[in-house]
Amino acid sequence: MRRLGASRRSAIPAFEVMRITDRIAHRRAEGHDVVSLCAGEPSARPAPGTLKLAGYTGPLGTAPLREAIAGHYRSWYGVEVEPGRVAVTTGSSGAFQLAFLTAFDAGDRVALASPGYPAYRNILTALGVQVVEIPTGGDTRYQPTPALLDAAVAEHGELAGLVIASPANPTGTMLGRSELTALVEWCRARGVRLVSDEIYHGITFPAPDDPDPRGTSAAELDSEAIVINSFSKYWGMTGWRLGWALLPQGLVAPFEALASNFALSPPAPAQELALTAFTPESYAERDAVVEGFARARALILEAEPALDWGDAAPSDGAFYYYSELGPQLERYGSATAYAAALLERADVAIVPGVDFDPSTSSGQAAGDRAVRLSYAAGEAAVAEALDRILRFQG
Repeated sequence: MRRLGASRRSAIPAFEVMRITDRIAHRRAEGHDVVSLCAGEPSARPAPGTLKLAGYTGPLGTAPLREAIAGHYRSWYGVEVEPGRVAVTTGSSGAFQLAFLTAFDAGDRVALASPGYPAYRNILTALGVQVVEIPTGGDTRYQPTPALLDAAVAEHGELAGLVIASPANPTGTMLGRSELTALVEWCRARGVRLVSDEIYHGITFPAPDDPDPRGTSAAELDSEAIVINSFSKYWGMTGWRLGWALLPQGLVAPFEALASNFALSPPAPAQELALTAFTPESYAERDAVVEGFARARALILEAEPALDWGDAAPSDGAFYYYSELGPQLERYGSATAYAAALLERADVAIVPGVDFDPSTSSGQAAGDRAVRLSYAAGEAAVAEALDRILRFQG
């Protein structure tokens, strides 16, 4: 059984200047008048009305933001997370890069569901990690299962990691508590590092009696899991490029060493703004936005018979609808051709599924039989798009 440790590639010295910067911030927060001759950071202040000063923070983010994120897990999930295990990153993309570097070595095998977010596959491949695709479909609600993982191990060999996403992109499907627990236990029994993408948590469409309406976090079930989230989706702060990772205690130091060399620190202005995300007013505002997503989703589900496409994922959360094209595939030959024609003739842009599922059969990528619609644009835009799609299909 593989030992759950840090990767060999993460055994690099931390950028000591940035670690000292973090300690300076802690000293000043305690009331000490620290004179810093440490960082290569000009002391001259921008003139008023020109540039706003934004200095380096610690490589894992400011203490107040890390504490606020830990409080978010206490509030939403009832789980206690040490702020020291929170790493603020430059977007969730930065979190994935650093997490993969920290947890896996070149040549390791890491499994992920297909269809799935292409950046997982692409980042892992760029790092020399062997990606093991787990084909999924409606029978498993487009999510991996222990049985599918057993089959993958039998075919490819032992795994070092498993990447899951709930809600998932592009399907919007979610892992319930029992399904997630089964995957956590499978990973724990085999020494497999679990990486849980939870960036769409909060954008969910639960049944009235659902005990976990915002989704179940892997942080509730396994302190050895790496949990990744972001301010981009539920809070809508895409351009601020700020995410975070919850790390097992044993990975904090190597993750910090990599972060201090790769990015120095997350963006300071974004961290300051992000502190306002965890207020009752902010949650209420964002939940109202999610209600708008729900209305847009309902329009698509109501239009399913008229669209006359093929099998679709349940779309439990996020803001995506992923469906095979059915009769339209016969007419256009591929999802790529359908999407191109829809844009050219009806001015509606949707995404063919080739990025999400590049596996091939009969000479065609599986994803080129499906499309993804995002209803993040809101109810009015979705209503107009559906009207145009139906007129386009004639």
